[in-house]
Amino acid sequence: MKIPYIVVKMPILAYHAMAIFPFIFVKRYAYRHDYTLINHEKIHLRQQLELLILPFYILYMGHYFYNLVKYRNHHIAYMHICFEREAYAQEEDLNYLPTRKMWAFWRYW
Repeated sequence: MKIPYIVVKMPILAYHAMAIFPFIFVKRYAYRHDYTLINHEKIHLRQQLELLILPFYILYMGHYFYNLVKYRNHHIAYMHICFEREAYAQEEDLNYLPTRKMWAFWRYW
């Protein structure tokens, strides 16, 4: 599947890349060729499709705020979101998506 990339050069993009279905936003043009980063974002696109997009964002933010109350630290809360845990754990495996089972993020809850 060909993913449309959008380069966002303004500081509104806090991270190197972000997946908002059906796009991957990257902070710099060169990041389009960072296969680990792009694979991480493609995992998020798959998660978004599985949850029919809007529920993904609701669960993502709910899990983040729960973790923020629990850990009282933005970075720790972010790193403990189940969707991020799956994406970080599998981002280097470029063959992960073709073999990924549906709802795989539940293993990281």
